[in-house]
Amino acid sequence: MSTQSNRPKRRGVSDLVKEGAPIVGLTAYTAPVAKLLDPHVDFLLVGDSVGMVVYGFDSTLPVTLEMMIAHGAAVMRASSQALIVVDLPFGSYQESREQAFRAAARIMAETGCAAVKLEGGREMAETVRFLTERGIPVMGHVGLMPQSVNAEGGFKVQGRGLEAERVMADAAAIAEAGAFSLVIEGTVEPVARAITKAVPIPTIGIGASPACDGQILVTDDVLGLFTQFKPRFVKRYAELAPLIAAAAEAYAADVRARRFPGPEHCFGAT
Repeated sequence: MSTQSNRPKRRGVSDLVKEGAPIVGLTAYTAPVAKLLDPHVDFLLVGDSVGMVVYGFDSTLPVTLEMMIAHGAAVMRASSQALIVVDLPFGSYQESREQAFRAAARIMAETGCAAVKLEGGREMAETVRFLTERGIPVMGHVGLMPQSVNAEGGFKVQGRGLEAERVMADAAAIAEAGAFSLVIEGTVEPVARAITKAVPIPTIGIGASPACDGQILVTDDVLGLFTQFKPRFVKRYAELAPLIAAAAEAYAADVRARRFPGPEHCFGAT
């Protein structure tokens, strides 16, 4: 029997089931990291957070469609089990439903991913409907929306006071429009819990509620690689930044002291 026949089947959008086992998601932007994460998660999000994590931008706004396609394709090549979702970057879908379809179709055709994610509430509902009716699975994203950081005046927790009704209405509109799942970011816990109870699709929390149907974090936050700041909702499961710095320091010291390379690292050394 071939080894390929024993390989686990890659997850599809229908495998993210509400009220099943909690859904596990992480971000991935590169092939080596995607390969390591793939056996342990239900889905990998190729997020536009790549702009801050990989490229050093101050926000996600400078990320281009070409960047998302390149990183999405790398993650697809390196993974075999996880559902792969790729973000639609800022400016690639807000202008019109047709623009959104062209961008999403390019991402899916050129990466092989299963779905795209876009930010927005009621104002994006018709776009979500337009995409899903044309065969493009959409993961929604409400609450704190990093692509709207300038309009919101910064990264502010959502759902307090009168905002609660707005966030709830946004979530309901995106679910009704046909999204297969919904990320809730940076939203007060009672509102995220209420959304999860109200909508018929799985919710994925990030700085939201343990009641959400699943959770996602930025992998570089989880691993302690992104050190500029640590959001309150992040739990660090490793601190790799000091280890990497120490390894680089030890390597540099060995090279400068001519301890590396040694004879065992050379070809034909006598």
